[in-house]
Amino acid sequence: MLNTTASFLRCVPLYTRPRTLHSSPAYFPSLAALARRQLGAFQTGLPASYSTFGVSEHAAVSTNKPYYITTPIFYVNAVPHIGHLHSVVLADTLKRFQEMKGRKGLLSTGTDEHGLKASIQQAAAAAEVSEKELCDRVSQRFKALFDAANISYTTFIRTTDMNHAVAVKEMWNDLWNKGYIYKGQHEGWYSVSDEAFYASTQVEEKTDEKTGEKYHVSIETGKAVEWTTEENYKFKLSEFTEPLLNWLDKNPEGKYNEVREWLQQGLSDLSVSRPRSRLTWGIPIPGDDSHVMYVWMDALTNYLTVTGYPWRGIMGAQKATGGWPADAQIVGKDILRFHAVYWPAFLMAAGLELPKKIVAHAHWTQSKMKMSKSIGNVVDPFTAMEEFGTDTIRFYLMNDGGLSDDADYSSELVAGRYRKLLAGQLGNLLSRSTSLALNPSKKVPSPPSEGNIHPDDLALWNKLKELPEKVDQSMTQFRTTQATHHIFDMLAEANANFSHGEPWKLVKDPSNKERVDQLIWNALESTRMAALLLQPIIPTKSSEILDQLGVRGDERSWEHAQRGRGWAADQEARSVATGGPMFPPLKK
Repeated sequence: MLNTTASFLRCVPLYTRPRTLHSSPAYFPSLAALARRQLGAFQTGLPASYSTFGVSEHAAVSTNKPYYITTPIFYVNAVPHIGHLHSVVLADTLKRFQEMKGRKGLLSTGTDEHGLKASIQQAAAAAEVSEKELCDRVSQRFKALFDAANISYTTFIRTTDMNHAVAVKEMWNDLWNKGYIYKGQHEGWYSVSDEAFYASTQVEEKTDEKTGEKYHVSIETGKAVEWTTEENYKFKLSEFTEPLLNWLDKNPEGKYNEVREWLQQGLSDLSVSRPRSRLTWGIPIPGDDSHVMYVWMDALTNYLTVTGYPWRGIMGAQKATGGWPADAQIVGKDILRFHAVYWPAFLMAAGLELPKKIVAHAHWTQSKMKMSKSIGNVVDPFTAMEEFGTDTIRFYLMNDGGLSDDADYSSELVAGRYRKLLAGQLGNLLSRSTSLALNPSKKVPSPPSEGNIHPDDLALWNKLKELPEKVDQSMTQFRTTQATHHIFDMLAEANANFSHGEPWKLVKDPSNKERVDQLIWNALESTRMAALLLQPIIPTKSSEILDQLGVRGDERSWEHAQRGRGWAADQEARSVATGGPMFPPLKK
């Protein structure tokens, strides 16, 4: 559930206001009301002062809609760390899971390359390169990481891309024409060195020890701030307090404590531009080159850009099948406010559907301490993958990383999961099930009939039967940790079943062949199902295991991830391969 440590939201379809402007609060209808409207008998049951969100002229076409999942676009003020990789591996895992079930998947990730002068313009000047050259370098670093981590992204977007500028300007013009953007005065605590405004809650008063004079600083950076007033373009965020609260009320999942608290405090209008005189690196405001767009609208609109927004005409309708609304948007809990308040408000104003889920995950610590560049405990994901292998790091992130509670990262913990789970359970069962000493013919035995299950095998058979549904439920709820626990609980039972059966003793007597074959089949089937279900998480190792088991490429879908549905009718003609350990001992 979405709380102070974050979770996920399930969003309902939205309707946009009529194009005539007014200031009455908006709401969005219940699912039942939506159904009535579709039948031509929509009634809100609310006072006439409430308006509804009607269908947008940009409404996306949903025919043959793929599963569309996004990650945040990552800011290029620093190189990637393990937290960035966690977000992307989670999205990749969920996309691969949907593809395994037969649905086309789209995964968008990328880099946010506009923003604060201190972060981009000054960094570029210090490196004696242009802003674009700096962004190119860091963006390429992120892309190289995702490629190394075997991320199956379909789009790597950069906010410096030309098609993104087109989409952002379209969004801006739409909201401007509807009266949701206006030019006004923006006041706040401003830091010259940080090039940032801070809210009063982000500022504290200090006293100069020598002069006794009072001054204010940013709590986050310690830099001096002063009260500043400047002309900005602003978005009427304050009009969306009630619509956003109604959106949460219509959602049956969770308490949404953190988001609700923000909303109940009331929303102020949001500054969405900066004067070009102090921020040149950004997308110019349409019709006013003296201002550039600030990060909120620029960065968040990337999720629409990759779907072909703006959607117009016949070709536009086809592009709209590029995925919107997003089925899931993965974010870290630190950027939940932007995605659960600002982003849905922009979409409501534009008359666009909201994402179906916003999935906010927790953070990573090291030795229970928050990772920080100043402390020097930030984990380099390239180094981690070089030390343990790509699939091992993918597995660790999905097995230990959570939605609610921060997880601790250490090389010792990664090595422990590798030895105990990947090598000790999965790899061990693979070696046992393909042993030439037990199965010199290397053939896959026939499965026992339902009425001929050995009493010692019943617990394992039940786990195998229940496993797909458990994994499906966990993955549908974005709980990869729970999914891996179900899989390795089954593998533990399978290894125990094999050990208890002692086929290495039984094989010495030919009269025990039926029982030996049953034990071998149990181990092979358990390994096959585990490898199939782990494909979204450890795609390379899963593929190697399935190859070794003689499982064809057309037998690796969700349909085959059920007990007894492996290997076709010719399974007795199949051969399993032997080889070295799938998960060899780690180097000291």
